[in-house]
Amino acid sequence: MGRPKELTPKQMKFAELLVTNEGRMTATEAAKQAGYEPERARFTASELRNPNRYPLVVKYIGELRTELQKKYEVTYENHVSELAKIRNDALKKGAWSAAVNAEVARGKAAGLYVEQKIIKHGRLEDMTEKELELKMKTIIEEHKGLLIEADFDDIKEEVNDNGLDESDSGGSENSEQSELDKGTEEDSDEEMVRTSH
Repeated sequence: MGRPKELTPKQMKFAELLVTNEGRMTATEAAKQAGYEPERARFTASELRNPNRYPLVVKYIGELRTELQKKYEVTYENHVSELAKIRNDALKKGAWSAAVNAEVARGKAAGLYVEQKIIKHGRLEDMTEKELELKMKTIIEEHKGLLIEADFDDIKEEVNDNGLDESDSGGSENSEQSELDKGTEEDSDEEMVRTSH
């Protein structure tokens, strides 16, 4: 008795159930539903997946998986054209928001958008003026190559002349400002700050 040249209906059903329900059904459950004896279903499922015992079943399982992967394959072309169909359907229905979202998704898939995220630690509003100046000095120092040189006091004076008057701030901040002025006067001769173009 040689190996069969064709699959039996039970073997085909087992393979189809196994592939189409992958991740949702065990091989044992697929064997039971295909009509194999429930007491031997686990053993039978194992044997049917053994290429030495049932090469036709294993080959058929492989073919079904390949076919299924091709059917649901996500390629750039498929993805972009599907999004275009969704957009067009949304436009026909007057669903402008859905159409815009589909078009943005197409743009992202095409690489037309670059998502940038800025993660802030602390809030600028919660910082004192002295802390803000220190933060700015650090940022300027870290980005020297992108900036041109300018005197820090000149920039500070220009900012104050453009409407950020010290009298606009509250009383406690005025005392902070005068302390800040004392500190910056001592350092101003040596310190150079860069400002962007």
